[in-house]
Amino acid sequence: MSDAASAIVARDTSLLSGELRLAGRLDARFFTLLRAVQACGSLQKAARVAGYSYKGAWLVLETAGNLARTPLLVSQTGGRRGGGSALTPAAVELLDGWQQIQQRHQRFLAEQDAWLLSHFHFVNLLRSLSMKSSARNQFSGTVTDVTEGPATTQVTVDIGHGHNITASLTATAAKRLGVAVGQPALTLVKSSEVVLVCDFAGYKLSARNQLAGTISRVQKGAVSSLIGVTLPGGSVVTASVTNDAVDALALAVGQPATASFKAYAVMLAVPG
Repeated sequence: MSDAASAIVARDTSLLSGELRLAGRLDARFFTLLRAVQACGSLQKAARVAGYSYKGAWLVLETAGNLARTPLLVSQTGGRRGGGSALTPAAVELLDGWQQIQQRHQRFLAEQDAWLLSHFHFVNLLRSLSMKSSARNQFSGTVTDVTEGPATTQVTVDIGHGHNITASLTATAAKRLGVAVGQPALTLVKSSEVVLVCDFAGYKLSARNQLAGTISRVQKGAVSSLIGVTLPGGSVVTASVTNDAVDALALAVGQPATASFKAYAVMLAVPG
């Protein structure tokens, strides 16, 4: 693995997470409450630290104590602070056990992290799945060509099964992203930018991206419809089309169609 690839993967450990929960109900928040009671000797203060209301904290500790058949909290009176709350020996044992299990859990996650770091392509797949965007169309692939111009840069991304998507970026944006051949990338296209062509009638279209497939979904709304075009290989391009256009073109499932969009309508994302 190259140094650049290693650097990219090293920042991806956040893709792996695991929530530790004991007995199906005792989570980190519960043990934060126990730890806060132990530290400050006040359930009211501890509840604020753990994000519970005072009543909620009492309820969760009471329920846990009932299930454990032993109290987890004991009230204290008098003293310099004028009373408060303390953990019972059972609660202390529970907290100690949690801390030990949590350390073992972190070691387990670290081992899985090491495994993940050795599978670069799997990490790239996880990256593409983890990105959240309002763009309806999102395709992951690999940069196969970067053509630099004085003002704009054309970047072509292979999205698999013989399909390519070309994005037009400003030269400044391409330099900032550090786009290079062989780099994993995501292409994002809003559904409103996609034009469907059902019959070219002998004409050639200027749009750089033209993906031919079959209409697989017609989802009508009040004003517009979402039309899904399935490409060979299974990828789906979604177009937003007015209902008038749907009726005029008689768009229907099973009909051949080409999803077309200009290169400047494509947003490009690369690993940071």
